[in-house]
Amino acid sequence: MKRLIILILIVISFFFVAQAQEPQTLKASHPSIFGNDTLPHFDLPTIYVYPERKFRSKSDEQQYWRLVMRVKKVLPYAKEAAILFEKYQKEVSPDAKGRDRRVYIRKAEDELMKQYGPELKRMSINDGKVLIKLIDRETHKVSYELIHELKGGVSAVIWQGVARIFGNNLKSHYDPQGEDRQIEQIIQYIELGII
Repeated sequence: MKRLIILILIVISFFFVAQAQEPQTLKASHPSIFGNDTLPHFDLPTIYVYPERKFRSKSDEQQYWRLVMRVKKVLPYAKEAAILFEKYQKEVSPDAKGRDRRVYIRKAEDELMKQYGPELKRMSINDGKVLIKLIDRETHKVSYELIHELKGGVSAVIWQGVARIFGNNLKSHYDPQGEDRQIEQIIQYIELGII
């Protein structure tokens, strides 16, 4: 009887080991046909390759790591802003009356200030610059357009004036191939779990 139980346990363990070692196979999608040949098409994930980072000086390295910390700090807020903006677009129809729209926006603004206000007030000016860029990255709209759409033109102009006083620009676009290439690289590293 003991031999039978041991044999069953060994067979079951081999079954689980065999399942764990099955190779991951790619599934071909929409094959291409050339004459009598059929060529499979595989969709592979994008892989980013960056050169090893070399710094010219110690201050350049410190500046880079400060930027990494800023991006890590404000990226969750930018992602949350995109989610909330999408939620707002679904809940309030574009043809909603001005009063209904304003009431909803005030309620949402009060809720957001209660939840995120203290953290946002403690951010530095440089954190704000990065946040403005990342909001554009996540929502595909600059902050000025978002404020204009949600609160109106007068509020957008006032907030743009306040931002300009502190050295920011709500109309600045996110450029992952140019000016903001380093931020984009940091975000890729964060999403891959490297940093």
